[in-house]
Amino acid sequence: MRQIGWNWLGVVPFFAFALLFLMLPTMNIVIGAFQNPEGQFTLQNLAGLASPRIVDSFVISIKISLASAVLGCLIGFAMAAAVVMGGVPGWIKAPLMTFSGVASNFAGVPLAFAFIATLGRVGLVTMLLKQWFGINIYAMGFNLLSFWGLTLTYLFFQIPLMILIITPALEGLKREWREAAEVLGASTGQYWRMVALPILFPSLLGTFALLFANSFGAVATAYALTGSSLSIVPIMLFAQIRGDVLQDPHLGYAMAFGMIVVTGLANLAYVIMRTRAERWMR
Repeated sequence: MRQIGWNWLGVVPFFAFALLFLMLPTMNIVIGAFQNPEGQFTLQNLAGLASPRIVDSFVISIKISLASAVLGCLIGFAMAAAVVMGGVPGWIKAPLMTFSGVASNFAGVPLAFAFIATLGRVGLVTMLLKQWFGINIYAMGFNLLSFWGLTLTYLFFQIPLMILIITPALEGLKREWREAAEVLGASTGQYWRMVALPILFPSLLGTFALLFANSFGAVATAYALTGSSLSIVPIMLFAQIRGDVLQDPHLGYAMAFGMIVVTGLANLAYVIMRTRAERWMR
């Protein structure tokens, strides 16, 4: 019989943390979604998700997540490609990767305050544009406490996350593949369309799924920035937990269960695409 070594003690804190703060709370949410206040099994909580207000919150959340994921992928991919394969000076890569590592985890109240201080109605950039160029972005229809305002805020951590994940994939493109394409007479556009992008597609799709899940589950930034002016799922769930809106904790469990399903599917897609991408890069 194989004995368990003392080395396993090093991972005990990790498993304890995962059990106490991830697995057990998730199980509690799933069980609560199928219980009534008396603890009996019911599907009424899931049926309550069909109410127009909750459906609208899921629709808005999905739209914001899609918008921030698409823009984050496009902008982040362009920046990473410029650093890895473009003519950008090599010394820029290290500061960019360091900043991306920090910015990808910068969220919550500090991020909301930073954007309010920058692009709020009396924010620094807002006032500079008005005083120096006579441009009033709020008179032109911009509103930080709106769909596109929240999407713009999410891009602050979505773009760096895209850079961190896609840079290794770009570095994994072998020089021989491009040289072979050029020998066969392929142009730069044809190389990207027929060689590079098909190879990178699993990584791109997987990263898109991860960015979608990352945005869909964000609550602190959205609540600190918009309060209750934008009814996305995390904000409604936060209000539900406090009991000042729907006043039905088990319906809140059902909403959380719906979020787990959406983010779980997105993360599953990321894992599958990441596995396929690694197979290509071997």
